[in-house]
Amino acid sequence: MDRNQATGLMLMSAMLLVYLFFFSPKKEEQAQQPAKPAAAAAAARPDTATAVARPDSATLVRNLGAFAAAAQGAEQSVELRNNKVTVSLSTRGGRPQVVLLNDEKTYFGTPLYLLDKQSGGIDVQVPAADGRKVKLSSLNFRPSAVQPVTEGNKQGQRVQMVAELAPGQQILQTYTLYNDSYQLAYNLKFQGLNGLVTAEPLTLTWLDKVRQTEKSAKQNRSHTTINYYLAEDDLGSIAEASEDPEEQVAPGPVKWIGHKHDFFTAGLIADKEFASGKFNSNVNTADSTFLKTLQSTVQIPAADVQSASGASFQYYFGPNSFPILKKVAPNFERNVYLGWGVFRYVNRFLVIPVFNFLEQYISSYGLIIVLLVVIIKLALWPLVYKSYLSQAKMRVLKPEIDQIKEKFGDDQMAVQQETMKLYQSTGASPLSGCLPMLATLPILFALFQFFPNAIELRGESFLWAQDLSTYDDPIKLPFMVPFLGNHISLFTLLMTISTLLMTWQSNQMNPAAMQGPMKFYSYLMPLIFFFVLNDFPAGLTWYYFVSNIVTFAQQAITRTFVDEDKLHAQLQANKEKNKDKKPGGFQARLADAMKAAQERETETRKQSKKK
Repeated sequence: MDRNQATGLMLMSAMLLVYLFFFSPKKEEQAQQPAKPAAAAAAARPDTATAVARPDSATLVRNLGAFAAAAQGAEQSVELRNNKVTVSLSTRGGRPQVVLLNDEKTYFGTPLYLLDKQSGGIDVQVPAADGRKVKLSSLNFRPSAVQPVTEGNKQGQRVQMVAELAPGQQILQTYTLYNDSYQLAYNLKFQGLNGLVTAEPLTLTWLDKVRQTEKSAKQNRSHTTINYYLAEDDLGSIAEASEDPEEQVAPGPVKWIGHKHDFFTAGLIADKEFASGKFNSNVNTADSTFLKTLQSTVQIPAADVQSASGASFQYYFGPNSFPILKKVAPNFERNVYLGWGVFRYVNRFLVIPVFNFLEQYISSYGLIIVLLVVIIKLALWPLVYKSYLSQAKMRVLKPEIDQIKEKFGDDQMAVQQETMKLYQSTGASPLSGCLPMLATLPILFALFQFFPNAIELRGESFLWAQDLSTYDDPIKLPFMVPFLGNHISLFTLLMTISTLLMTWQSNQMNPAAMQGPMKFYSYLMPLIFFFVLNDFPAGLTWYYFVSNIVTFAQQAITRTFVDEDKLHAQLQANKEKNKDKKPGGFQARLADAMKAAQERETETRKQSKKK
């Protein structure tokens, strides 16, 4: 590793450390201890029956006014079910109360509920003409029988909830669950209520206390947030890693909201749009039951619910799978975080298509990651070859550079000028070794975001890793180590060892170029990354380890294509050919700048002597 390589490595390492510090989840003092499966099952299991004492008629009239007639009746549950999701609707408010993902389990093997009676609720508040704010949860809705429904090529189940205030005055809520779908269609409609409600928007509030579903409470919490999409085609989001109370107010109409629970999302999409929205996130680290509390409050235009067709929405209760979310609503796939800027585009248009293609033919995700490494390495091989060729040029020119240093001694300006002349005449450039390495950064950072958010890896085992979406911990420690925790990820350890071996090999090839602090730094960085990545998903560190192994092979093969004796002869031929050629372009401007700097330094020295 020569000085130019080291500079490139330092730059990339610094960028990666900055990226890790500012854009990766914050470290916690102590990861929460996962609940035992039995305890988690008991905590997540919805109540089967709840006895609620209803107020008497006089109290209902006093509290609800004209809506009191719809408050009578016992609470019941109505179930809609397909092969993917089971939704339990309560007649008290006519709202979703329990949502179970049929084919999913928590890391602890318990049923996975995205909504249950203890963890949250959905309610709509209606502005009455008499000044009251009436919540639909105060009313009892009469359910119809669950009916099969066919719309085009879609089939499913439908139920209608009706709250009748008086003859001809009704609130209707209709839910439709189509087969093989995570989406629940919802329609809210007022009939004959023009004199009972105002033109002010209705307020829908969604409280969501997020339970731990994954192995790492830290990762589970830091990947949980609220995303919302504005009608002006802009994404808003509460910071995932923040543990401080957060509140955001949408600056305009909102198209959809998404409560992202690490690998799953509970969302609500308006067919038109919500008039406005407010979003809150709160963390209580002392709470071992709920990792984070989310709350979304959106305004539904009154004109929509009073129209002949009513206000239509779509609930989404399902996995954070990019191909699935793309079909739900425009930009709903943004609930899968793929990084920012160019890194998101690299993931979306390069990494995900290749990954999904390999999924069709290979069942082992560990092997898919190996093939992904090979494909990326092959695609980047021209850049690797160009970088290695530049390094070889620097090696064969080193004796001449040493002669320049010996000739001009401590005159650094003269050394730099003569070195630049040598580079210009031979056609060599130290930057051509760094730039190809920098060109690989978008893929490096993109994969750093892809693996922690890839639901495809969730629950997939490989070798000793039980779940590639979280850290592997075959080595458990009986004590806590600062910045490391109480385990050692074996994939991270292998990655670190292989990186140190690569560094040692590079330093052996260039013993004179890497000395002193630079040599120490080259060995320090892999050790820093060991502590940083110990808690990261096994899929990511497995990728980095395989990448190092492939790089060993790639470097060995690349060396066979570069004959340094022939390369030296070619550089000397270039030197002879260009000995009378004046530098042009960037090199000319650089030479002029160095000459001007030298003249200024000489003038400064003269002035100092006069004084």
